[in-house]
Amino acid sequence: MSAQLEERTYHFANDVRNFCRKLTWDVINQEDIKQVVRSSGSVEANYIEANENLGQADLRMRIRISRKEAKESIRWLRLLHIETKKAELESERSRLIDEADQLRKIFSAILLKLGDK
Repeated sequence: MSAQLEERTYHFANDVRNFCRKLTWDVINQEDIKQVVRSSGSVEANYIEANENLGQADLRMRIRISRKEAKESIRWLRLLHIETKKAELESERSRLIDEADQLRKIFSAILLKLGDK
């Protein structure tokens, strides 16, 4: 597996955390922030575990989980409420959604290469 992709997943999780620190902490956002922080971190954690896999079945499972968590990150990022006067946050959110989608596609490609769907 790739050390570059491991670093990329780290940056994604870190960027999500930095983004969430800028958001309004209200009752609804609070729950969505917790979810996106968890899912983005899980993308990274499971990819690290995939790099230390215990065999092909473990590798496939960890990559599948990373892909699933990338998809969930997209969902939670989309649900976060951003005040309209914060256009720079919308731009950052779009960038993070794009990165999560690119990671999802990378994990899908890895699974195809491993003979998985």
